[in-house]
Amino acid sequence: MKKIFALCFFYPVIVMADWVGDMKDMQDSWADIKYQKDEDQQQNRYEKLLARSDAKLKSYPDQPEILIWHAIIEASYAGSLSAINPTALGYVRNAKKDLEKAIDLDPDVLDGSAYTSLGSLYYQVPGWPLGFGDDDKADKYLKKGLEVNPDGIDANYFYADFLISKGESDRAKTYLNKAKKAPPREGRDVADQGRRKEILKLINKIQK
Repeated sequence: MKKIFALCFFYPVIVMADWVGDMKDMQDSWADIKYQKDEDQQQNRYEKLLARSDAKLKSYPDQPEILIWHAIIEASYAGSLSAINPTALGYVRNAKKDLEKAIDLDPDVLDGSAYTSLGSLYYQVPGWPLGFGDDDKADKYLKKGLEVNPDGIDANYFYADFLISKGESDRAKTYLNKAKKAPPREGRDVADQGRRKEILKLINKIQK
């Protein structure tokens, strides 16, 4: 009986550790490429990371955390491609599907990151007829991300960036200040340092 109980108790933990470790690898690898590699190195590295992430998604197709990070990596790879590359938008569309699925499975997972990431796609992707960009939907999803994580560095940064893109720099200041003061995320030192540099860059931009 004790052996059976031990197996029942430890097996779920082992399974969870597998996908958590894969997600951590995706997070850390993405941050290393985005914030510690030169732009001319990023495309090739994103491509290789995406191939690894495809395999992870096949192993955990219904794990929302894996879906979110697969989407982030796919969108980042698309962003590293030439603006005239016809495949770039296809990758972004796939990222959108991943995020929508993650929201269906668990909308609040990773502090609402799926909402924030989806909102960022909607304002950065071209609108019809080239793409699915939509400022109203961007505003909707970015605000949902803020509802889930009002003090988060990413939620505030991306909403500020969206407002600046709409010419609303005064409103953006509030969110940039919150992003600058956001608490550090455990195990996300590289990403936090890189994002804070982006925050300061936006602050300097709107102060000129």
